[in-house]
Amino acid sequence: MTPIGVVILAAGLSTRFGRNKLLEKVKGISMIRRVVSEASSSKADVTVVVLGHQAAEIRRALKGLPCRFVRNDDYMEGQSSSVKTGVKVLADKVDAIIVLPGDVALVIRAAIDAVIDDYLKSRSLIVTASHRGKTGHPILFDKALFPEMTRIDEANHGLKAVLNGHKDQVHKVEVGFEGVLHDIDTWEDFKKHVLGEKGKT
Repeated sequence: MTPIGVVILAAGLSTRFGRNKLLEKVKGISMIRRVVSEASSSKADVTVVVLGHQAAEIRRALKGLPCRFVRNDDYMEGQSSSVKTGVKVLADKVDAIIVLPGDVALVIRAAIDAVIDDYLKSRSLIVTASHRGKTGHPILFDKALFPEMTRIDEANHGLKAVLNGHKDQVHKVEVGFEGVLHDIDTWEDFKKHVLGEKGKT
C-alpha cells in the first residue's frame, strides 16, 4: 500500500475577494467544506487542512469531517508557507502529497482519484489534473520532491519553481472536468465559475 496525503491550503487572507472566500456558499455549503469533503472521501489516506486566517471559523465550517488540522503561524508570508507547513506534517508518513488550494471550489473526488490512480501506475514525480490540455488542480508530488518543497518561498515563485524545475517529469491526467482549472481569487471569478448562468449556489 502506498500512503498518499492531501494538503488543503486554507490559511490565506482572501485579499482580492474582500472577505474570506472559503466561507462562501457553493452548492449550499461553504467552499472549504465542499473541497475538504471531496478530498477526505477520495482514495487519499489522510487529509490535512492548513489553517491561518480566521482559523476558528474554518474549523467550525469543517466540523465532523475526517481531516486533521495544522496551524501555519507564518500564513501572512503567503501560500508557500502553508505548503511547507503541510508537507512537514506529512513528509515521514506518506509517499506522495497532493496539494490542493481551498479555493478550487468545484473540484470533485473523481478528479482527485484520477490523479492518485495515475500516480500509482506511472510513479511520475508529479501528476496533475488537466482538462483539454490545460493543467489544473489537484497536483500530486512524489516524496522525492518533499525536501525541495520545504525550501520554497514566495520570492522564488513557490510551487511553480518546483513544477518548472521538473517539467519533463510532470504527467498530466485528463479528468474530463473543467472545474479543475478554476480557482476563485475574486468575486468576478466566483460569479463566473460558481454562480454561472443559473445565478445561484
